[in-house]
Amino acid sequence: MAERSLRGMKIGAHSLESDSGVAFVARREESYRCEDGHTFTVTFAEDAEAPLTWECKCGKPAELIGGGDNEEESKQAKPQRTHWDMLLERRSEEELKVLLEERLELLRTGRLYKRRR
Repeated sequence: MAERSLRGMKIGAHSLESDSGVAFVARREESYRCEDGHTFTVTFAEDAEAPLTWECKCGKPAELIGGGDNEEESKQAKPQRTHWDMLLERRSEEELKVLLEERLELLRTGRLYKRRR
């Protein structure tokens, strides 16, 4: 029965979906040139950042033409938050010293971790 329902149909050759009602995202093209002189374009979404280098069909890196005017340098780098910074947002140093002394006392008396025998 399954063979009859698929008869006359090229499986995988044709899609049964149509393009009606599909809204494409706004696009733009960026040009790249490799050291061998090959020039090509790559299509990106309008809001996507184009990388400064792209691999050419010859395998060599290609540079972005007329773009990337030090955009990375113009962005203000946010300082990286460390664990210590996040801890200080929740507690003061005096509170941390008290907690440390409490935990050290529990560790020294053996009440923090019970040994399994």
